[in-house]
Amino acid sequence: MTIDDMKRKLEGVLSSKRFMHSLGVMDTAVSLAKIYGEDVERASIAGLLHDCAREIKGQAVFELCEEYNINVDYITLTQPELLHGPIGAVLASKEYGVEDKGILGAIECHTTGKENMALLDKIIFISDYIEPGRKFPGVDEVRELAYRDLDRSIVISLDNTIRYILDKGVLIHPDTILARNFIIKETMP
Repeated sequence: MTIDDMKRKLEGVLSSKRFMHSLGVMDTAVSLAKIYGEDVERASIAGLLHDCAREIKGQAVFELCEEYNINVDYITLTQPELLHGPIGAVLASKEYGVEDKGILGAIECHTTGKENMALLDKIIFISDYIEPGRKFPGVDEVRELAYRDLDRSIVISLDNTIRYILDKGVLIHPDTILARNFIIKETMP
């Protein structure tokens, strides 16, 4: 399936707002891929399809998890929106013909992050946070930083996300903590 075919199919299953967000993530991922030496086509596909399962709701989320053997833990049970990454990776493979494990992995972890993210994982993670449609306090600074220091921009985005989650009073997924701690341990002085 070509990327244009993927766009047409995705546009048919997502709301207009979510589809525009996906295009923004794709464009941002391509820009960052050029800077950091990631394959542009891989970044484009992962960015486009990262939210292909985002609008699946309710019991359908858990039915897909059961069908595709996706782990549901006590955190994702109370926050099923976190499962759209793992479900999206399966759908990208089954519905869009993506076979590249790196692309599927980036889609899978784009919501929470994970320990020892690959370059493509990082690019999709931060592109989702900073794409041009995102408007919230501090996003412009993180957006600018992402083009100079990818790891630092991810740590700041994770810090902001953790603060937001704490303010909401909900559970923090351990992969988010692991992602943050790994980057700090490996790349920060």
